[in-house]
Amino acid sequence: MARNEGNIDRALRVIVGLALLSIVFVGPQTLWGLIGIIPLATGLVGICPLYAMLGIRTCSIKS
Repeated sequence: MARNEGNIDRALRVIVGLALLSIVFVGPQTLWGLIGIIPLATGLVGICPLYAMLGIRTCSIKS
């Protein structure tokens, strides 16, 4: 699959993913924070399956 996330999108996903994961360890300590794995993983890889299905690209590089 080709990369479909831009740098700003990727950075925001990593930040949001880490913030959600911190809920597991700090604060209410609930397992709902594990949902942060999804934005963290897609931000690190640079590929969002939902973007691919909808035909959305925030990446300016054609690959």
